[in-house]
Amino acid sequence: MTNLAIFDLDHTLLDGDSDYLWGRFLVEQGMVDGESYEKQNHEFYLAYQAGTLDIDAFAAFSLKPLTRYEPEQLYALRQRFVREKIEPCVSAGTPELLRRHREQGDTLIITTATNRFITEPIAALLGVPNLLATDPEMLDGRYTGRLSGHANFREGKVLRLRAWLEQHRILPAHSTCYSDSHNDLPLLEFADTAVTVDPDPTLRAEAQKRGWAVISLRAA
Repeated sequence: MTNLAIFDLDHTLLDGDSDYLWGRFLVEQGMVDGESYEKQNHEFYLAYQAGTLDIDAFAAFSLKPLTRYEPEQLYALRQRFVREKIEPCVSAGTPELLRRHREQGDTLIITTATNRFITEPIAALLGVPNLLATDPEMLDGRYTGRLSGHANFREGKVLRLRAWLEQHRILPAHSTCYSDSHNDLPLLEFADTAVTVDPDPTLRAEAQKRGWAVISLRAA
């Protein structure tokens, strides 16, 4: 039996969206067509905020650039991305929140719809050992542009979490979940304690209705 501390990543532990920032970073590096890619990236971002995102269409869009380069080149680029774009947008209150759960002996998990290529080094940066993310497929050492398994999104986050707990033979005594987004309502409903973090308007209204805590990590 263990206590779980489950964290969404983008706009929760980060004051920004890592997937969106990666897209803009690719544009800055001249690795994708700037105007059209930026337009599509922004449209998908707005759809996510509105709760209308087609996750499969977005995955096809966001993973396609990975197919054009050798993994070694991508990993080197990713190091720069994390250093230049992610480190500055870790929310001010994130380190203290994570430290508190570690000291309590909780099992820390980041669960994110953003793909593992982007988020794996971010989880390492934050010192969170367990990551549930949307997994890009690799064949013969190259990214294919397709998904491996189900996207870790909306109800998929609960399905993937249940599977992870079963795989690791973990029976949680108590689970606390942190998220900013109404897209994570299934995950927040799954948790014993739901904490909304700088929530979007839809989630804030839901938190007020359900009596869920509302906190800010940005203002810490």
